[in-house]
Amino acid sequence: MSLTAEKLKKILIEKKLINEGDFLVVEKEAKNRKVDIDDILIERNLIEEDDLRKIIAQEFQVPFIKLKEETIDEEVLKIIPELIAKKQLAIAFGKDENGIKVATHHPESLNFLVAIQKKTGEKVFPYYATKDDIKETLLKYNKPLKEEFEEIVSQGIKEAEKSEKKDLPVVKIIESIINYGYQNKVSDIHLEPQETKTVARYRIDGILHDVLDLPKFIHSHLVARIKILSQLRIDEHRASQDGRFSHKFGGVKIDLRVSIIPITKGEKVVLRLLSERVRRFDLEDLGFSKKDLEKIGRNIKKPWGMILSTGPTGSGKTTTLYACLKILNTREVNIATIEDPVEYDIEGVNQIQVDPTAKLTFAEGLRSIVRQDPDVVMVGEIRDQETAEISVNAALTGHLVLSTFHTNDASATLPRLLNLKVEPFLIASTVNVIIGQRLVRKICPRCRASQLLTEEEVVKFFKESPDILEKLLNDFKNGKELRVYKGNGCPLCYNSGYLGRIGIFEVLEINDRIRELIIQKADASAIKKRAVEGGMTTMAQDGIEKVFAGLTTLEEVLMATKE
Repeated sequence: MSLTAEKLKKILIEKKLINEGDFLVVEKEAKNRKVDIDDILIERNLIEEDDLRKIIAQEFQVPFIKLKEETIDEEVLKIIPELIAKKQLAIAFGKDENGIKVATHHPESLNFLVAIQKKTGEKVFPYYATKDDIKETLLKYNKPLKEEFEEIVSQGIKEAEKSEKKDLPVVKIIESIINYGYQNKVSDIHLEPQETKTVARYRIDGILHDVLDLPKFIHSHLVARIKILSQLRIDEHRASQDGRFSHKFGGVKIDLRVSIIPITKGEKVVLRLLSERVRRFDLEDLGFSKKDLEKIGRNIKKPWGMILSTGPTGSGKTTTLYACLKILNTREVNIATIEDPVEYDIEGVNQIQVDPTAKLTFAEGLRSIVRQDPDVVMVGEIRDQETAEISVNAALTGHLVLSTFHTNDASATLPRLLNLKVEPFLIASTVNVIIGQRLVRKICPRCRASQLLTEEEVVKFFKESPDILEKLLNDFKNGKELRVYKGNGCPLCYNSGYLGRIGIFEVLEINDRIRELIIQKADASAIKKRAVEGGMTTMAQDGIEKVFAGLTTLEEVLMATKE
């Protein structure tokens, strides 16, 4: 901590952000766990991370900086030697005619800042940055990872080609593949065997990129190593296998989910990277509007009922439910989950992994959970009649049930439950809120540029969305400028124009008018129409609002919401 506990407590109480009792509980927990007080405050959702960081920066009278949004020149980085940077938790991230910009977790360390000033002869401007942000940026001191990655792989292949035994530095190659993926914020790594080669493909912000071609002979060695790490059968080549393992890079723990399937050219491997930085997401970070956050907030406070998240595979449904669990996870509440697979280990939550070989299905696991006196139950997915019936009954008998569904939008979830033979009155009695969602790429903040839309372009883009088109044409008639944004491409976003992803949502809160339609077995379009009349923002509308806010592009939203 850069501030004493007493000083931080005084500031937060004066700003009415926390009461003394809560702070003392947090202080005790931080002491027992040997972590910083600010980490516990954020983890327990007692204060927003950005708010807390800005308060600390304000106390030291320095600006707050997010280093992950900065492009740092290698020569500037080396102004502070690596060993000193690690010891002092400080990064030189910018230099201009005025002097050197230094991000530090300890702005009170005046002697250190003065030493830099004397050494360089330049004026030093301190900034406050989070410990995690600085630690991640410290990785930039290493040789550029792409160079290291390609060097290890190419050198290993050359040595293997000279050797009759084809000995390979497989451990280093696998580590490099994962490290390179983590540093580039990859969600999935694909190792695809082809006729004469193996292709390493990385999914970044939802898009797959071919990154590296490897000789075919290396593939079996990589698969065998991954099977060993995942505790899978190395002699099984004709059946699919799933597993997981952990990897550390720069002090950061990365959990990897492994899927291996046999294809005609060999065994294809997909690694899903589940890092700590995703685990820290709050609902506010995911992109919900204030109105939708209020709807979700009201419903997760209810002691029973169902909260459902729906969308296609890879739309962030599980992340949304984990963010809800983060709010609900206190020592006073018994939370249990049944998942396939368990994506993140959550301290304080009893998590069960589906295991078909042991006849542990969603339905069987759920039956066991409800006998364990739970307050909150999360079901990874409702995919059959049996699981649906048990989930609804659990919600009806005093449990809060969270689960995911695969439907196109929120309103289609209700007829889908009817198709699973759940009685209409049970659906109307138990479902509290349904969250429909998609993921879209965010515009890179460093290279973002804007342009005005013409009326002709509006008609072209929204001709298939009459409600949105009518509203935007009215804006034109009233003289309102419609400005949209795009990324031009820069080193920070690898010239893609995009950096990261954000959700677009629709939150359908079940009220009496919607319940009437459920009882009547109305179709999805009728339910959606009534929900919109009641004030629901559709995914398309939420996406358009994010377009005009400069968060994403029209193309991304139209692609994500087309039916």
